[in-house]
Amino acid sequence: MNRKERNYTALAALFMLLAVGLGALGAHALENVLSPERLESFNTGVRYQAWHALGLLLVQLLPSAVLSGKNKLAASRLFAAGILCFSFSIYLLSLRDVLGIGAISAYLGPVTPIGGLLLMAGWAVTAVGVLRQKTT
Repeated sequence: MNRKERNYTALAALFMLLAVGLGALGAHALENVLSPERLESFNTGVRYQAWHALGLLLVQLLPSAVLSGKNKLAASRLFAAGILCFSFSIYLLSLRDVLGIGAISAYLGPVTPIGGLLLMAGWAVTAVGVLRQKTT
């Protein structure tokens, strides 16, 4: 495993650690603080973060015969950026009243779908990269 793969593997583990912690926060501390709609949005952020952290980990574990280093790096960058944009914008939007950041909601709203597109692009790069690898 090279340095970049090691770093993205560690980042995937960190994203999973945060997903578990934020999931617990949502289930226990925010249940009586957020409206049901905002709590559901928060949980959507947690769910997508966890799934895509696992995707990021999976990409690191694929051998180069399955996915080239170039495609691993591109997919990893897309997954990491997508998690940050998608999930973290949802967390901030869900908690905007609690955190007192309602004024930036207009700026955060467009970040969420951009994050979703980045996540989709990460899967697309992975799929196309795998399909383009030469078979033995």
